[in-house]
This record gives sequence, structure tokens and C-alpha cells, in this order.
Amino acid sequence: MTRVTPFTAAEVESHTERLHEDGIIGLPGAFTRDWVTRLGEDIDTAFAEARARPDGAVGRGPNRFYVEIHPEQLRGFTDLATHPWITAIAEAVLGPEYRIVEVGFDVPLAGAADQPWHRDFPAPEGTALTSLAVNVTAVDTEPDMGPFEIAPGTHRDDGGAFEHGMFPARETYPRYRERATRKFPKMGDISIRSALTVHRGTANRSRKARPVLVLGLDAPGAGHDAHHDTAVTRGYWASLPASVRAHLRCPIVGTLTPITQKHTIEGLVMGE
Repeated sequence: MTRVTPFTAAEVESHTERLHEDGIIGLPGAFTRDWVTRLGEDIDTAFAEARARPDGAVGRGPNRFYVEIHPEQLRGFTDLATHPWITAIAEAVLGPEYRIVEVGFDVPLAGAADQPWHRDFPAPEGTALTSLAVNVTAVDTEPDMGPFEIAPGTHRDDGGAFEHGMFPARETYPRYRERATRKFPKMGDISIRSALTVHRGTANRSRKARPVLVLGLDAPGAGHDAHHDTAVTRGYWASLPASVRAHLRCPIVGTLTPITQKHTIEGLVMGE
């Protein structure tokens, strides 16, 4: 990590206000490039293993995959879970008892198509942010690599008319395109967003993959942990600092079982 000191109350307040306003915030240079290189190696290993077995990776559109993994498949998991910016924002937005419910990654390969505009799941009742997605790119994002596109402020949209509560009607796409901003993070950058902010992956016209780590955080009672199969071995659990164990609510097992992907987002497999 490039910064291990706590963020000031004023810094946290400024970032959380922007998160509530835009639905996404970023921190450039949060990790060193060497750290991200190791992250990329671990993602490559896990991706190859997942694609070698049935239901190890789930499609999120043409040439686009998602893989959920166990924390100990990442050598830098503790660094990620204890990063002072992530913990400060999570506590401020989700409360001091927030939970780590998901560890995984998206990989848009060469030829990945534009995704439909979508949310990651239907909006809960009320307007409070109850779930956050932390993203860490494993590569320097270039314009032809299918950059992430997000429509700031749309986490507050009424999704009652969205298909499955997640997909806005295609006739409303011009509104999202008008608001949209494309993100070009570099190795070491972090973003935190509301999973309800309407977004999409764009077409990857390069010959390169664009892997992105996903760390899912919930407020107590948000309920998304039921959709994930994260687990840790007893030895790994014992090696984690207490500050991580306090937020990682998952089964503790003798032997890890490869995860069968089930977090399918209906509609994304079609692309546009």
C-alpha cells in the first residue's frame, strides 16, 4: 500500500458526500504497481482454474466472465481488506459492523460486447446505501479495452419499472448515455461505488483482457451474503488480523471447495 495512515474526518466526510451524490468515488495510487502485478497473477491463476471446470466462470455477456473466489486465493487480500480508505468509507456508509460478502473478478476479454445498462441487483426499500462494490483494476485501462461506464447519480433512480428491478428499458438509454462517464483507472487505483448506480462494461476492441477485482461489502441485514459462497480454511482464518475477522462473516472449513458460480445476471449474457 502507498498509504497506511488513517484518513482524516474531513477527508472521509468529503468522500462519503461525493459517494452519496454520484454513486462512485475513486482513490488513485492506493496500491503499488508491484502489489497489483501480484494481484493480476493471482487473478490469472484463478481464472484459468475456473474455466477448466464446469460452472467455474459465469458469462456476463459475449467474451466476458465473472468468477467468485475464496479470499485466500489472493495473496493481497488482507492488504485490501485493511486499506484505510476502504475501511473508513465502509464504516462511514455501511456502519462499523459492515460485512465482506464477496470476493471475485470480472474479465472482459478481446471481443467483449457492450453490456446492457444495469444495476448489480434490485434496489432495496428506502434510500440508504446498504451495499458497496470495491473495484481494483489489474491493468492500466486504455480506451479500446472496453472501459467501465457509469451514469453518476442514478443509484437514486426509481427502479420500479426496471426489468427484474435491474435493467432499465432500452428507450431510456439516451438518458444514461448523456450522464455517462468512462473510467480509465491505472494499476494501483481503487474505486468504491454503489452497486445500484446504473453502469455497464463497454466493448473491448483491443487484443487484451481487462481483469478487475471486486470486493463486495454489505451493511448488516442487507442480505447479499446468501448469494455468495466465500469460505476460508481454519489455518487461514487464524492468520487473519482481528480487524479482518470482525468483518469477514463466512464458513470456516477444513478444505476449500471450488465455487460453482451462481451469481448470474439475467440479460447480460446477450450483450447489446
